Amino acid sequence: MDKDEIDLQRIPPEAPWGPRTDSAFHGVELLPEDLGEALNKTAMRVNEKYSSLPAEEKGIHIINIRAIEDIGYIQRESTLLNSLCQDPDANCKHGLYFRDGKRKVDYILVYHYKKSSVSKTLTKRIHHNDSSARSIKQDHQLPGKGGHLAMGESETHMDYHEDDKRFRREEYEGNLMEAGLELERDEDTKIHGVGFVKIHAPWNVLCREAEFLKLKMPTKKVYQINQAHGLLKKINSVIQKITEPIQPKVAEHKPETVKRLSYPFSREKQHLFDLSDKESFFDSKTRSTIVYEILKRTTCTKAKYSMGITSLLANGVYSAAYPLHDGDYEGENVELNDRKLLCEEWASYGVFYKYQPIDLVRKYFGEKIGLYFAWLGVYTQMLIPASIVGVIVFLYGCATVDENIPSMEMCDERNNITMCPLCDNTCSYWKMSSSCATARASHLFDNPATVFFSVFMALWAATFMEHWKRKQMRLNYRWDLTGFEEEEEAVKAHPRAEYEAKVLEKSLRKEYIHKKTDKEKLTWKDRFPAYFTNFVGIIFMIGLTFAIVFGVIIYRISTAAALALSSTPSGRSSVRVTVTATAVIINLVVIIILDEVYGCIARWLTQIEVPKTDKSFEERLIFKAFLLKFVNAYTPIFYVAFFKGRFVGRPGDYVYIFHSFRMEECAPGGCLMELCIQLSIIMLGKQLIQNNLFEIGIPKMKKLIRYIKLKRQRSLDHEEHMKKKQRYEVDYNLEPFAGLTPEYMEMIIQFGFVTLFVASFPLAPLFALLNNIIEIRLDAKKFVTELRRPVAVRAKDIGIWYNILRGVGKLAVIINAFVISFTSDFIPRLVYLYMYSENGTMHGFVNHTLSSFNVSDFQGGTAPNDPMELGYKVQICRYKDYREPPWSENKYEISKDFWAVLAARLAFVIVFQNLVMFMSDFVDWIIPDIPKDISQQIHKEKVLMVEVFMKEEQGKLQMLETWKDKDMKKGENCNNHSPKLSRSQSGSMSSCHSYHIDV
Repeated sequence: MDKDEIDLQRIPPEAPWGPRTDSAFHGVELLPEDLGEALNKTAMRVNEKYSSLPAEEKGIHIINIRAIEDIGYIQRESTLLNSLCQDPDANCKHGLYFRDGKRKVDYILVYHYKKSSVSKTLTKRIHHNDSSARSIKQDHQLPGKGGHLAMGESETHMDYHEDDKRFRREEYEGNLMEAGLELERDEDTKIHGVGFVKIHAPWNVLCREAEFLKLKMPTKKVYQINQAHGLLKKINSVIQKITEPIQPKVAEHKPETVKRLSYPFSREKQHLFDLSDKESFFDSKTRSTIVYEILKRTTCTKAKYSMGITSLLANGVYSAAYPLHDGDYEGENVELNDRKLLCEEWASYGVFYKYQPIDLVRKYFGEKIGLYFAWLGVYTQMLIPASIVGVIVFLYGCATVDENIPSMEMCDERNNITMCPLCDNTCSYWKMSSSCATARASHLFDNPATVFFSVFMALWAATFMEHWKRKQMRLNYRWDLTGFEEEEEAVKAHPRAEYEAKVLEKSLRKEYIHKKTDKEKLTWKDRFPAYFTNFVGIIFMIGLTFAIVFGVIIYRISTAAALALSSTPSGRSSVRVTVTATAVIINLVVIIILDEVYGCIARWLTQIEVPKTDKSFEERLIFKAFLLKFVNAYTPIFYVAFFKGRFVGRPGDYVYIFHSFRMEECAPGGCLMELCIQLSIIMLGKQLIQNNLFEIGIPKMKKLIRYIKLKRQRSLDHEEHMKKKQRYEVDYNLEPFAGLTPEYMEMIIQFGFVTLFVASFPLAPLFALLNNIIEIRLDAKKFVTELRRPVAVRAKDIGIWYNILRGVGKLAVIINAFVISFTSDFIPRLVYLYMYSENGTMHGFVNHTLSSFNVSDFQGGTAPNDPMELGYKVQICRYKDYREPPWSENKYEISKDFWAVLAARLAFVIVFQNLVMFMSDFVDWIIPDIPKDISQQIHKEKVLMVEVFMKEEQGKLQMLETWKDKDMKKGENCNNHSPKLSRSQSGSMSSCHSYHIDV
C-alpha cells in the first residue's frame, strides 16, 4: 500500500459493546450504535463542533493512516495563520491559553498513555476506500495537538487495562463538555507518554456555578469605611508612617478607605455587579475552584460504577489534576504577575523583616492557605514580647548567680560534704563541690523570676488566642466571609474515592447474595475492624515510644557505670555531662525518625477507617498524627521532669531494674538543669534538622533528580527539548500539594515547647521566634516555586487546630505548676526560708536537704571497691532526700520535713493552677472576639444591602406604573377612532394594547 494511502475499517455489527479506540491514534474513539442515548447526544454535540467530515459522510470508521504525524480538527483561518508564525506557542502564552489565544486555561488534567500499542480487536476485514479520501470521524476528539501515529507492524496484544482507562477518560471528558466546559488536548509534549487536557470554563458556566456555590462577588455599590477620629487617628497615622518601610510593596496591602459591597452572585441580579471587565471579574483562583467543583461532581459511569475526579485519580485514569500558576516567577522578560510579585515581596529571605502580603496570598492561593500564613504571622509577632521577657528572666538569673546562697554553699570546698556513690561497686564517694558548675548553671533557670515567667506565658497564650480570633474576624470581613458557613460546604462535600469504592464493593457483595440493589452506606459494623486496628495500633505505637525511652534510660545507667571505671579523674568527673548529652542526641534522632514513621502510620490508620468526606479524613488524620507525635516528642522530657530521681530508693535499699541496673538520680542542684538541656537540644535539633533541613534539602534533592532525568532525555531527543516548555508541563514537574497538616503540626509541636515547659527554659520563645522568621519565608518559597498551585478552598477559621491550641494552652498551666513545685527547688526553698531558717536567710539550705547514711549499712556487694579514693576513710556519706539519720530510732524513715514540703508543693499546684486559669479566663472574657469597628461595618453592610434591594424594588414599581400609564393612554387613543371598523382593522385595535415590557 502507498504510504500516503488511508485505510478505513468499519466496525462490524457483531463488535462487542463498548468503544474501541485505535491505540496508535489517541483521542479517536469508536462508538457502537447501542452506546446509550446520553452518550450519543454528547458525541453528536462534539462531532458538530470538531468533526472534519461533511454532514452526509458521518459514518463510524476506524482509521489506519500512514505517514501522517498529527491530525486534529479542521483549523480555522486564524489557527492556520498562527501555525505559520515562528513561535506557535506565543499566541497561547506558552500554555496559559488555548491555541486560539483567547480562552484561558483554568484547569489541567494529566494522563499517561502508550503510543506504540495497537488494539487487537481492530484487525478486522478491510473496506477499501478512495486513496484521496482524507475525511475522518473523530468521536469525542478534542481539539489541539494529539494523536501521534506510530509506525510499525500490528500487534496482537491488547492492553485491556489501558483501554478501560481510555474509555473512562473519553466518557468523563464528554460529560465535562455536557456540563458546559471547553476542552483541548495536547499529547505533543516534551514529556514522553504524558498527555494533557486543558479545561476552560466559559462565562455562562462561571455564572451558573458561582450562583450555585453562593460566591460573594463585589457589587457596584461602594461605601466608606469608618475611620478613626481625633487622637486615635493621629496615633494610627504615626504607626502607619513608622511601619511603612516594613510594609510589602503590593497594591492589596495598602489601607483602604472605601469598600465594595459584596453579595452572593445571582444571574437574575447581574445588573447589581460590576461586569465592566468580564475577563477579570472571576479571578484565576475563583475560576479554578469552580472548575474543580464541576470535576468533583461530574461522574464517569460504567455499569453501576460511578466515578468522579477523585476516583479517577485514585485509579490511575488520570495521573494528576491541578490549576496553573499565573506564569514564571524569574527571568528578565517575564511579565509581572501575582506569582512573580509574591516571589519578590513574600517568598524571599531578603524581606524577612516585612509584613506578609496576606491579601495577595489569599487572592492567589485561597482563604484556607491565607488563614494559615496569617495565623503563623500573628503567632510570630506574639513571640516577640515573650522572647523579650524570656531574655530578661535569663539575664536576671545570670546577674544573681553570684548572690545565690545555695549554689555558693555547694561550691564551697570548706563545707567538706561527702556524697554517697552514684552506682554500686565501681563508683566511689565524691565531693559535692565537684558539681559546682551544674549548681551555678541551674540557677540561671531555677530562680524566683521563673515563676513569674510561667504566669506570664499562661496569660500570653490566652492573649494570643484572643488576638488571633480578632484578627480572624477582620480577615473574614475583608475577605467577605462573614456570611459563609462551613456547614453548607459540608452538605456539598463529595464522598472520597475510597469511600465510594468500599460502598460499591459492599453493594456488589449484597447484590450477589440477596439480589438487592438498595443504596448502601458504611455502618459501624463495616468499620469495626478498622476501629479495632486503630485502637490496637495507637496503643502499640505509644507503647513503642515508652519502650524506646526506657531503652535510653538503660543506656544512661549502664553508660554511667561504665564511665565510672575510667582511669582518668577528668573522665570520672564528666560522667554526668557525657551521659546526658549522648542520651539527648539519641532521643533526638529517635524522635525525628519516629515522627516520619508515625506520620505514615497515622495516614494508613485513617485510610482503613474509610472516612466519607475529605474534611472528616483530615480531622481524623490530625487527631491521630498529633497524638502520636505529641507522645513521641514529649515523653523523654516528661521522664526527666517528673520521673527521674523520684523512685531511686536510698543507700542500702536502692531500686533496681532487672536486679542489676540502679535507677539514676538527679544532680544535687535538681533535675531542672537536665530538663533544660533536654528541652533545648530536642527543640533546636528538631527545628533545625526536621523542619528546615528536611524542607530545604528534600525538595532540592527531588529537583536535582528531575533535572538529571530531563538531562538524559534531552540527550536522547535534542530537538524536542529545545522548544520552550508549556506552562502545564512546567507545573507538572512540580511537587503536588500535600495539604497544610504537616505545616500546622510543626508549629503546634513548637507551641508546646514554648508553653508546656517554659518554666525550665525561658529562652524557648526566642529560639521559636528565630525559627519562625525563617519558616515563613521557607514555606512561602515552597508554595510559590516548588509546589503545584493548590485548589483554593474557602474557610473562615483554622478549624480543629484552634481547639488543639486551646488544649495545649490549658495543659501548659498544669504542667508548669508541677514543674515549678516538683522539679525545681522553688518550694523547698520557701519552706526552709519560712519554717526552718534560723536567721531568715538561705544559709544552711543545702545541708537541710541532705540526709545522712552510715556506710556500714551498705548491702553486701554494693559498697565502693575503693573506699579510700578521697584520701580518707568515710563513715557517713550524704544523699539528697528527707529521711531520718542513722542515729535516730526510726533510721532512714521518711522525716516530717518531707511531708511539710509535699504539702506545700500540692498547695502551690492547686493555687497556681486555679489562679492562672482564672486570669486566663478573665483575659478571654475582657477581650471581645469581634472588634467593635468590624461589628459596626458588618451591620452597615447589612443596612446598605437592604437599601439597595429597596431601591431596586421601588424602581421596578415606578417602571410598572409608567407602563400602565402608557397603556391607558394608548387605550384612550384607540377608543377615539371610528366605531365602524372592518374585520381587518380589528387586529390593529388589539395591537394598540400590545407592547413589549423588558424588565
